[in-house]
Amino acid sequence: MNKKLNFTITGGAGFLGINLIRYLLSKGHAVTSLDIAELDDPDVRDQVRIIRGDVRNRADVELAIAGADIVVHAAAALPLYPKEAIFSTDIEGTRTVLETAYQKGVDRLIHISSTAVYGIPDHHPIVEGDSLMGVGPYGEAKVQAEGICLEYRQKGMCIPILRPKSFVGPERLGVFALLYDWAREGKNFPLPGRGDNRYQLLDVEDLCEAIYLAATGVRDQVNDTFNLGAARFTTVSQDFQAVLDYAGFGKKIILLPEKPMVLALRILEFLHLSPLYQWAYGTITEDSFVSIEKAERMLGWRPRYSNQEALIKNYQWYLDNLAHFQNTSGVSHRVPWSQGLLRLAKIFF
Repeated sequence: MNKKLNFTITGGAGFLGINLIRYLLSKGHAVTSLDIAELDDPDVRDQVRIIRGDVRNRADVELAIAGADIVVHAAAALPLYPKEAIFSTDIEGTRTVLETAYQKGVDRLIHISSTAVYGIPDHHPIVEGDSLMGVGPYGEAKVQAEGICLEYRQKGMCIPILRPKSFVGPERLGVFALLYDWAREGKNFPLPGRGDNRYQLLDVEDLCEAIYLAATGVRDQVNDTFNLGAARFTTVSQDFQAVLDYAGFGKKIILLPEKPMVLALRILEFLHLSPLYQWAYGTITEDSFVSIEKAERMLGWRPRYSNQEALIKNYQWYLDNLAHFQNTSGVSHRVPWSQGLLRLAKIFF
């Protein structure tokens, strides 16, 4: 498609938002970003219409959507946010965005959901028709947000729902910064369980490609729900070991007994002494991968990067940009999460 389109991205200052903005600008499209955070990338700021606002505020959303051909709804309060913020942003914010887009005549809205909607399933690969049973406030909110999308699909809007696996790439820190920090300092890295489970990830470039295909594809084909993940992945210990190997210190993934480590992480989470939340430590010991056949068939999507390629690419970006975030922390994907007591555990590895 050569036509110049006007895209509005909610959550445009976030990890996915920044990468999607770069992708769309490279395709020659116009972009508006709506986010409560500042869009701080100097390379794109002057090329983007920036609205500092909240998806829960109707006036902010109306301003951001004005003139939009396509809305990509990527804004979300992530798992480390308080439950109230997750529910108000991820559920009520989604309703505000959809209601506004519908009333303003926007035909197509791509909703960025998550495979967290599946909870911890009892079989793999997961397909789009499997039961939804989100774990924790974030997973629960994502399930409800999808329900709102289905309401507006029934009203005639084209709403592709994308369920990506955890995605990595430039700007991605968050929980992955733990692995990268330990690798950079030449530490072994502990994981609970046997490490032989298969845990699928996704490169953010491949996610941007899927979003674009959903935005520009044939309406009847894209107006559906799609799982997204890497086509090539091994076991969690092998994929994480690739980062330690790349770091060059000869360090290894150290596998620890699952039940005691998970119990310890649950206690640390309750005491707010660890950034790891139930979804993270509850799934890292289990198989977690989805079928991407539907996205390949109906979107024509072909993910390029394996788990290991995506992780190493992200780790190299981490090293190249360390000076910008080394002494920062927060609860978004674009900053490292405070390691709490886990930082002290380094001395044992």
